[in-house]
Amino acid sequence: MARVTVQDNDLVVTIEGLDKLWALKSSLTIPLRNVRGATIDPGIVKESKGIRAPGTHLPGVITAGTFHREGERIFWDVRDAAKAVVIELADERYARLVVEVEDPRVTVALIESATRGS
Repeated sequence: MARVTVQDNDLVVTIEGLDKLWALKSSLTIPLRNVRGATIDPGIVKESKGIRAPGTHLPGVITAGTFHREGERIFWDVRDAAKAVVIELADERYARLVVEVEDPRVTVALIESATRGS
């Protein structure tokens, strides 16, 4: 699971627990000016992930790490599709972040509020 916070002018995604091991990453810091938006999208886990490099993918169990699909780099950390949030980025290493959060509605509202103010 991931914890999403806003610190100063950055969106900070902290990977928690053993997911750090599976995703091979403990946190991501993105300037708010490069965050285009966020949506709740439980259906995204059924889409093709692309090529895993590096990361973990056990269908129906966990998708975590970096995946390359259609020329884009996407970061995943999802076990429970019902809690998946997609964060769209511009001018960053990743085109999007697909992360599981405790409360998707609260996370999307936080991102929308923070990006309106940036």
